[in-house]
Amino acid sequence: QVQLVESGGGLVQAGGSLRLSCVASGAILSNYIMGWYRQAPGNQRELVADIYASGTTIYADSVKGRFTISRDGANTVYLQMNSLKPEDTTVYYCNARRSTNSLGYWGHGTQVTVSS
Repeated sequence: QVQLVESGGGLVQAGGSLRLSCVASGAILSNYIMGWYRQAPGNQRELVADIYASGTTIYADSVKGRFTISRDGANTVYLQMNSLKPEDTTVYYCNARRSTNSLGYWGHGTQVTVSS
């Protein structure tokens, strides 16, 4: 059974940086899409960034030029977040899925808080 565990969240000042990490266990995910989503309480979940097995990446318009997603082997994914803004404050979730049409597996989330 696949499990995803996020880490790296915390409190940072506006303009600062954080790096989120996600480590998967229970299966080899070399052919999976892995990515990061964020969701504030009561709001819709939204895509932040995806990375495909080929290395192709997709970013939300709101984070382009500031965030970078990367992958280390089959089961680890990172999100480097620079120039953080207070509006980036929310819970970030790691996702791994076989295709764009599947929900796949989810971590429990890590809190990111950006102070003004």
